[in-house]
Amino acid sequence: MAMLIGYARVSATHQNLDRQLAVLKAARCRKIFREKLSGREGVKRPQLEKAIEALGPGDVLVLAEWDRATRSMLDGIRIIERVAARKASLKALDRQWLDLTTPLGKGILAFLSALAEDERARILARANGGRAAARKRGVKFGPKPKLAAHQEREVARMVHVEGLSLRAVAHHYHVGHSTIVRALERAGSSSLT
Repeated sequence: MAMLIGYARVSATHQNLDRQLAVLKAARCRKIFREKLSGREGVKRPQLEKAIEALGPGDVLVLAEWDRATRSMLDGIRIIERVAARKASLKALDRQWLDLTTPLGKGILAFLSALAEDERARILARANGGRAAARKRGVKFGPKPKLAAHQEREVARMVHVEGLSLRAVAHHYHVGHSTIVRALERAGSSSLT
């Protein structure tokens, strides 16, 4: 038999969960996960994670309030997809249309998943376009080189002319051995490793 697992959240410790807990109990949730913390991006929601992890095939995650569990449309769709991946379903008590245990709800899930996939594709296309335009403008990607061009020339002189070891030169510049090796390779001394 499917288990109903509830989730309630408020964003501040002075706020009260009583109303949400009452509707989850009335919905006959056997387990209820609750938390009092901010819903802003980047803040983990450990009780929501535990609620999703507790789901088994056929179980239903019951949300007291949809906007208390989600941060955005894409975040909500990610939650729905994670629940679906566990072969479970989702129901938001404050959104009658968001009952994914019904045939209509399953259709809405398919529609929302298509929207999310389209949004991810558009974000990826914009990011790739931005990177291509930046490359054309001469923007270099990746970490900033640890040694300037004149320091790399000095590294080559210290190794080839003064005969210092790669490790001694690395110690002199306070960098790793591999940084010196790369500097020598860029200076045309790739035979020295």
